[in-house]
Amino acid sequence: MRIAFAGFQHETNTFAPAPADYHAFELGGGWPGLSVGPAIFDAIGGANIPAAGFVEAARAQGHELLPTVWCAASPSSRVTVDAFERICAMIVAGIEAAKPLDAVYLDLHGAMSAEAYDDGEGEVIRRVRACIGEHVPLVTSYDLHANTTAAMLEQADVLVAYRTYPHVDMAATGRRTMAVLQRLFDGLPPLHTAWRRIPFLIPTVWQCTDLQPAQGLYAQLEALERGNPELVSLSFTMGFPAADFSECGPVVWAHATSPQAAQQAADALYDAVCAAEMDFQGELLPADAAVQRALQAPAGQPVVIADTQDNPGAGGESDTTGLLRALVDAGATDAALGLMVDPAAASAAHAAGAGATVRLSLGGKSGVPGDTPFEAEFLVESLSDGRFDAFGPYYGGFHMDLGPSACLRLGGVRIVLASHKAQLADQAMFRYVGIEPTRERILVVKSTLHFRADFAPIAQDILFSAVPGPIAMDPTEMDWRHLDPAIRMFPGGPTFAAFRASRTA
Repeated sequence: MRIAFAGFQHETNTFAPAPADYHAFELGGGWPGLSVGPAIFDAIGGANIPAAGFVEAARAQGHELLPTVWCAASPSSRVTVDAFERICAMIVAGIEAAKPLDAVYLDLHGAMSAEAYDDGEGEVIRRVRACIGEHVPLVTSYDLHANTTAAMLEQADVLVAYRTYPHVDMAATGRRTMAVLQRLFDGLPPLHTAWRRIPFLIPTVWQCTDLQPAQGLYAQLEALERGNPELVSLSFTMGFPAADFSECGPVVWAHATSPQAAQQAADALYDAVCAAEMDFQGELLPADAAVQRALQAPAGQPVVIADTQDNPGAGGESDTTGLLRALVDAGATDAALGLMVDPAAASAAHAAGAGATVRLSLGGKSGVPGDTPFEAEFLVESLSDGRFDAFGPYYGGFHMDLGPSACLRLGGVRIVLASHKAQLADQAMFRYVGIEPTRERILVVKSTLHFRADFAPIAQDILFSAVPGPIAMDPTEMDWRHLDPAIRMFPGGPTFAAFRASRTA
């Protein structure tokens, strides 16, 4: 086959303070920066990225791969008109130039909203479909947090989603997508698709597939897939509950060689998810309570505290100071926090030099209500250019560039200070400034769940903290306007229609 492929990844938090412009995609935000043509192979090669897995599997079958564009930006608010139009134009032009084609593969996130399009991926797919026509197979891969829409399901031939959160199976999802395409090429009958929308939002902090109920639901998904030879692929996206549009929320879908098999599989998984609704919950601690519990833990492995609501992987700016204040106020020792993203502070630390003491107004600049900069005299323990490799299970070989960085110390608390944001989901993101995470008593990570892949093996306990930030774990704390009126705001919660009525009463 001659297969053209492209990647355009963004997870949009419509409540976040800053949009994603073209430069954000050039930079990558922890992901490889924007690449065009054959340079894509080097940019993504060996990394835990769907396109990398797809390329590996396609090459193993001897197919000809025609790369167009691959890019990603750190989650944020909507993608600007300029960025969306420029990148879409590059993708379509690359596919047009690659014709004739036997197939097209798109490496997408599934929760991208642009300033002009609530359903960013649906618009990307529409333009690609218009370019290639109705008869060229179009296969796509998606994040587990996709807000999967009718347009995506109706315009693409195959949609395959991750099955793990933390996302340790991104490259594996690309390989699974190629496997379905290969079966189509080898003579598999045309596929029928059936899908069901789950009637409640699932806060991301309770979506972990290492824990119940998600662990059991994905095991059931795989059992259904193995148990029916007509069922080619089954997916469940738990959604990204921070995108204010009518199709935000979880979805299950099935591809099968008969419409009956597709519908039966989609219905069975839908019923299982709905039966588990009230199990999607857990404990969220205020900052002070989380720190006190960590301090009471016995000596030994570190206690990890997740700063769930300032996760740059969900649109946060990674600069809120609530947990830093709690650590300092409690007199914590052998504690480390990362990442604190503040380019001005990082520049001041570099100007002062390693070993110097510098007064900084640190973080608190993204305008989150209830959050302010932390002013103090900090010791600059070490400096870094911000370039390193992250080989943990989530990043899986990413070449990181966090810009000018430093390790700051205030009493017994050390802070990883960076210039560019990326979700702290790898132990290397402490080590690159000289902090050995396994020797710390407390580790605060600005992440919701991805950190678990690399930190669970070294942690004696993991605590989840709700500190003021731009991604609320309780959806009722956000100013929703456009949700489906019938969707429940959280497991067991009111419908959006009832919620709005209570707010306006």
